[in-house]
Amino acid sequence: MTATATATPTVPAPHATPVSRPSIARLTLVEVRKMTDTRAGFWLLAVTALAYAAVVVVMLVAADPPDLTFYGILQITMLPAGVLLPVIGILAVTSEWTQRGALTTFTLVPERERIAAAKLLAGFVLAGASVAAGLLFAAAGNAIGIAFFDGDGSWSLTAGALGNAVLFQLINMTIGVAFGMLLMNSALAIVMYFLLPTIWGMLTSMIDALRTPAEWLDLGMTTQPLVDNTMSGSDWPKLAASVGVWLVLPLVAGLARLLRREVS
Repeated sequence: MTATATATPTVPAPHATPVSRPSIARLTLVEVRKMTDTRAGFWLLAVTALAYAAVVVVMLVAADPPDLTFYGILQITMLPAGVLLPVIGILAVTSEWTQRGALTTFTLVPERERIAAAKLLAGFVLAGASVAAGLLFAAAGNAIGIAFFDGDGSWSLTAGALGNAVLFQLINMTIGVAFGMLLMNSALAIVMYFLLPTIWGMLTSMIDALRTPAEWLDLGMTTQPLVDNTMSGSDWPKLAASVGVWLVLPLVAGLARLLRREVS
């Protein structure tokens, strides 16, 4: 008896569905959520809001009535955000390594430069949100000043003044992200972010030979005209020089380290 071999029909393999990589906008939204929905991020934002309210109250009680204007109050609200928000930028980067989130993040999105760009853009979003919050607090403070403190009550705010406020917060937030990328350790990055400018300021105040370089390299001095809305032609090169030292150099070195560091 002879058995007849029957050919098994070949079933065509289903077409593989192409996997589209997430857009930079979606990655930015994810990074914004990482910055705000953690316990540390939430409390830093809460403390920043309380600091806004505190400085507005102090301004209303202590300032002279002619100084109680919309822009005058906005100026004072820029300071707490400029100090506290960069810490969120630091933690947004360092938490990937200290909490072992980098393995998941870079597995889902292998292009590390896209993650770095999303973190920077998320920092820009928070910087813009901080200015918007400052405008709200300033408006409330100005209204209270008019009603109860005989304040000047001017609502004047030029586009240049608003742009300077936004630029001030963008610089501070980006420096925080840059320090986080460079050091990749939360405690170390936060300490160095506050310690290095302090040491530099002490040295420039004690050593006469450093006072002229400080006019170009002390970020506190070069960004003060942004806060005061007094930027002139000679102030912009000084701002650019200090930003190059405190922002661009750490950011470039941090990006290089981020792209090369082994994920474990």
